[in-house]
Amino acid sequence: MKKKLLLFNFVYGLCFSQVAIGKTELESASSSMEFGSEKRGLVLPWVTSENAVSGVVNGTLVFDVNDKKVKAYVNNAWKDLSVNTNGIADTTLQDGLVEETGAKVSFGPVTSTPGILVLEDTNRAMILPKVANPHLNIVSPTPGMIVYDTTKKMLAVFNGAVWTFWKGS
Repeated sequence: MKKKLLLFNFVYGLCFSQVAIGKTELESASSSMEFGSEKRGLVLPWVTSENAVSGVVNGTLVFDVNDKKVKAYVNNAWKDLSVNTNGIADTTLQDGLVEETGAKVSFGPVTSTPGILVLEDTNRAMILPKVANPHLNIVSPTPGMIVYDTTKKMLAVFNGAVWTFWKGS
């Protein structure tokens, strides 16, 4: 009974609280998830192609290994965030694996929204890992990595070969 209670408390905590990874204090009461300030990024899910994503919803971010690009689903269409066409990705470790289609971690009230990591809160956001000059300071970036560049004040994505930087308009 004790194990079941601990599991319930863990699951309940994931569903209704904020999460800090790599830090002990939250920066914002308006965040679902925050990351520490180490020189690391968040690696997006790798998909065989944008067309292979089922049940895609606006706000989805992926790394498309077919054309080696980071993509966002915005206004019901895929948007290329990598720009550069010379991306690199070694998929040999995942080529023979079978996808666990039911795998999902949700933060906030759980809905039927598909995804691997779904931030379900309607009034909170994720704060990306913050790295000054990621193109200089992340020693071995992984294809599909995403960070916020605190020097340029831009979103930065890595396609396996180069970083692309985005500033909101």
